[in-house]
Amino acid sequence: MRMIAVDAMGGDYAPEEIVKGAVDAVISDGIKVILVGSEKAVQEELKKYSYPSGLISVVHASESIGMDEHPAKAVRRKKDASLVVAARLVKNGQAAALVSAGNTGAQMAASLFELGRIPGIERPGIATVLPCPDGLPRVLIDSGANADAKARHLLQFAYLGSVFAESVLRIENPRVALLSVGSEPSKGNELVVEAHHLLKKAGDLNFVGNVESRELMTADADIVVCDGFVGNITLKAVEGIATALMSMIKEELTKNPLRVCGGFLVKPGLKELTKKVDYSEYGGAPLLGVEGISIICHGTSRARAVKNAIHYAYQAAQSDLLDVMRRGLIDK
Repeated sequence: MRMIAVDAMGGDYAPEEIVKGAVDAVISDGIKVILVGSEKAVQEELKKYSYPSGLISVVHASESIGMDEHPAKAVRRKKDASLVVAARLVKNGQAAALVSAGNTGAQMAASLFELGRIPGIERPGIATVLPCPDGLPRVLIDSGANADAKARHLLQFAYLGSVFAESVLRIENPRVALLSVGSEPSKGNELVVEAHHLLKKAGDLNFVGNVESRELMTADADIVVCDGFVGNITLKAVEGIATALMSMIKEELTKNPLRVCGGFLVKPGLKELTKKVDYSEYGGAPLLGVEGISIICHGTSRARAVKNAIHYAYQAAQSDLLDVMRRGLIDK
């Protein structure tokens, strides 16, 4: 059975919520998990739960990387950090995938240093699947791995996103769009204008032009490409607005409930809608372009998000995502 290496010390609620999420994944899905971190701290958390013996193992790591640390420097300096050790387990074949809710930049650095890049890829990108009103998945790439990028990197993100959408999401001939401030090719900064030119020239991409951020979840596109700085701001804005709107709707229903026979009638579909816009339902996003499966979770992930991310990592490993990515990028 393929094992998933989980950075037990990464995230705002580590190790408590990370361990709980791992236990939940083991109980519900039977996935084998390696928890990497302070053995004492992890074992203390594990004592709180009952779970099938043999499905959870602990690998000690004497260090951890904080959210505010410089990613590359921290990874180089802290060779025994939980994130680095977890990535090394994947490199050595002891684990099939890495899951972490820690420092995103550090996870990218650890994945690059330990796993390396898929040939031909200069910069990996985070592919986030967005919940959309029409129920069709849309992929935002890069959603945070590269704050600074060049036009050729955006072209590579388009190829990575296309292979991912076609092989994993089963979207035939996925449509690629470029995130900009207008639909015209001349709109945007120098990076976007140059990237538009490269994407349009790429005959093996189904490039459909620019989309604006307001069209992100409704555009006639399957993949939306941008640099990681813009992508991360966009993603967090979407999350924040969705959370605020759901809170406002719930507050209004509490103030003005519909009364039926003396009771309260909750508006049908509200629970389902809440799940659709909740990032924890998706767990994590793959870092595409590295020679291994590396799933990046939200820094504020709690147990449910961690559980779903572990499940996602396991599914990716079972479907041989890495081999699919390699084959799909040949001759690109």
